[in-house]
Amino acid sequence: MFIKKLQLNNFRNYESEIYEFSDGINLIMGKNAQGKTNCAEAVFLLATGFSPRARRDKQVIRYGEAYAEISATAQSRYGTLSSKIQYYKDSNKKVTINGIETKKVGELLGNIFAVFFSPTELKLIQESPEDRRRFIDISISQLSKRYFYALSKYKKILEQRNNLLKNPDRDLVLDTLPIWDEQLSLYAGEVIFWRNDFISKLSPAAQKAHAFITDGKEVLKVTGASNYQGDAKEIALEIKQALADTVERDLVLGYTTVGPHRDDLKITLNGEDVRVFGSQGQQRTAALSLKLAELDIYNQHFGEYPILILDDAMSELDKSRQQRLLKLISGVQTIVTCTHVDEDVFDGLECKKFVVEGGKIV
Repeated sequence: MFIKKLQLNNFRNYESEIYEFSDGINLIMGKNAQGKTNCAEAVFLLATGFSPRARRDKQVIRYGEAYAEISATAQSRYGTLSSKIQYYKDSNKKVTINGIETKKVGELLGNIFAVFFSPTELKLIQESPEDRRRFIDISISQLSKRYFYALSKYKKILEQRNNLLKNPDRDLVLDTLPIWDEQLSLYAGEVIFWRNDFISKLSPAAQKAHAFITDGKEVLKVTGASNYQGDAKEIALEIKQALADTVERDLVLGYTTVGPHRDDLKITLNGEDVRVFGSQGQQRTAALSLKLAELDIYNQHFGEYPILILDDAMSELDKSRQQRLLKLISGVQTIVTCTHVDEDVFDGLECKKFVVEGGKIV
């Protein structure tokens, strides 16, 4: 898959601009704060509906404007695809997929698919389990809308259960909890089943990518922290029992202590926890390897590679690892943002270059 055209109107610092990408490497160059990352963000938004930077939709609207619009045309093995998102200062956003308007942002998933990596992805390694769950959830959601909707329903029911646990009327809580637990365990079973399947594919793919980038000097391993195995129905039954077993603890704490919202990934390098013992360079390469593993998983699932977005990521690697990375992603449409490039690294590779200043291609 590759994006042919990206159009930005009143998006971040762009007034109106069109990128026409090649199906290989696309270099977006310029000084800091000129709009390089804004372009990368727009591509990922059109693929997933998620922003790697904005907490609120209205943050992407150009200062002083009432709306913003981003749209893209892509080519896949199945034909031409299109996605469009319109953001409004005073109303909800609109999503249009292949010419049809939808109210569900989740419908973007699986249309244009992409993998995003930037230096901030170090939080995958360094920070909380929530960051690692977010990585898993966005990745699986692109593979399966069913997962996305099951996760959304799980989160809503979990919030309602937690609110109930805070109710001072103990008899009411104990009478009502089984109703919520029945629904919560059902969606928990689906979520955990999909995550287990994804991690079983992620670990060998990440290990392979990491070994290639490091020239076999380090061994990366990824495992899930969930104790629940089996199919979705079997896991749901285990979760339902676990919820019943921990009800007294949950009542004391005022929140649900078991379920996929407590999951984490364990990432080791040569047998040691990379979060604790890895250098920043090793952590960065480990995070990049997880993202590169997504390429293989998507290719297995869809029969083609996604779009790879490397936002200011090349400068964080030494020259040898840059060259190995570029060799590994041969045949994948890649959007690379950078302030400058080492021409030697790109020797023999065809690249389309864009220079950006103040939200304009110059």
